[in-house]
Amino acid sequence: MYPVIYYSLLSLSLYLLTTMIFFTMSFLVPTISLFGFLARLLASYLSLLLCATYGVYASLFLRLLGQHRLAQWTVARSFDLVMRYATGVRFVIVEGGEHLTSKRPMVIIGNHQTELDVLFLGAIFPKYCSVTAKKSLARVPFLGWFMSLSGTVFIDRVDRSQAMKAFEGAAREMREHRQNVFIFPEGTRSYAREPVLLPFKKGAFHLAVQAGVDILPVVAENYSRVLDVRARRFVGGRIRVKVLPPIPTKGLTAADVDTLTLDTRQKMLNVLEEFARDPGSKAVLKASAKKVL
Repeated sequence: MYPVIYYSLLSLSLYLLTTMIFFTMSFLVPTISLFGFLARLLASYLSLLLCATYGVYASLFLRLLGQHRLAQWTVARSFDLVMRYATGVRFVIVEGGEHLTSKRPMVIIGNHQTELDVLFLGAIFPKYCSVTAKKSLARVPFLGWFMSLSGTVFIDRVDRSQAMKAFEGAAREMREHRQNVFIFPEGTRSYAREPVLLPFKKGAFHLAVQAGVDILPVVAENYSRVLDVRARRFVGGRIRVKVLPPIPTKGLTAADVDTLTLDTRQKMLNVLEEFARDPGSKAVLKASAKKVL
């Protein structure tokens, strides 16, 4: 237990020190964009470490109360708050937020752009929801510990039989405990500079059909103006999110999954393109540009 406390205090100290340096340098050298990229990148990783550390303790405490299924929700909210002040980046739901709490369980899906999508989850995560993640993340200190304690569904992408067993367990958990599950159907980050989606993997849709629950698509606008790793750009800004109406799967079978996957992807792509055409994007871009370091 002592090493956990030691590393927790160390991560908190590093976070506070880095945040102080970040804001001091932001004031002194506001024109150095490369510094802004590195500073916000470091602040983001330390914020994630801080919130994952908090998540370990929160998960343990909530387990004692029999409420561990709330752990990912409370940590998501903490990350949203911490990142808002540490980096100036915020995801904002502009339409359809009521769908996130209208019913449960559901399979919630979202587009996957960069590592910043962890903050995307922080903004939209409802209560009684858990994520899916690749199995290797379970071995990452603090983050993996938190994910394991809070009910993450780990997927073995190499072993298909093990992956299917994980989805079977997730479907059972959804039915028995009314637990939502969040999945990025693209499977990996796109790093796209345009409003595009990678091809969808079918796991999320098989899970929804198997559990007999609705699919809830959530779309974040393309935010390469805020974070572009290849251009070494990371600035503050407001990123819009739209929650689409739930898509029912009642009465569907495995034979319907292909069509369901393609139709859902097209609906999400339409929203991405709508965001790109919306004149509001230009206003957001101008507001973000003023904050470039």
